[in-house]
Amino acid sequence: MADGIRGKQFEHFPEDVQKGILLHRFIDTYTDSHDIFRQSTKRLHEKYHHYSGVIVDIVYDHFLAKNWSLYSDEKLEDFINRFYQSLHDNYNILSEKTQGLMPYMIERNWLLSYRTVEGIHQILTQMDRRSKNVSKMQFASEELKEFYTDFEQEFTVFFEDLQKHAKQKLLSL
Repeated sequence: MADGIRGKQFEHFPEDVQKGILLHRFIDTYTDSHDIFRQSTKRLHEKYHHYSGVIVDIVYDHFLAKNWSLYSDEKLEDFINRFYQSLHDNYNILSEKTQGLMPYMIERNWLLSYRTVEGIHQILTQMDRRSKNVSKMQFASEELKEFYTDFEQEFTVFFEDLQKHAKQKLLSL
């Protein structure tokens, strides 16, 4: 939802949601400028151009979901169910776009699908359709398979760094 909240529109949300939006913005900015993330995007840039960053975001989400137990004591399925319940519980403060996506996201268990390469392929295909097939993202699962070990190693180093910086940022919000 945070991606669709522009400028100071976040100030119209409850304080905890404001913090979440600001943290999301920090993570996006930090990620886009991180040397390791940029290294991952360079591998895709020739074929996918400016969509390479979106693809790497999704690829990194895959490794987070796949290796979830390394980062959390809570089972991924339990976390996802708690997240979906939070969407229901806070429906009235969600953006219209998020309200529209919510049933689709839950029905297809979008977040759990990130755990598999096939799930990533489906997500990339859906995103490609939204770009009217201009992005060609549906084919990026081939690069994920080809460079799987490289992407996973890059994600692991990047994510450890991101966790430290995000914790520091959260303390300042």
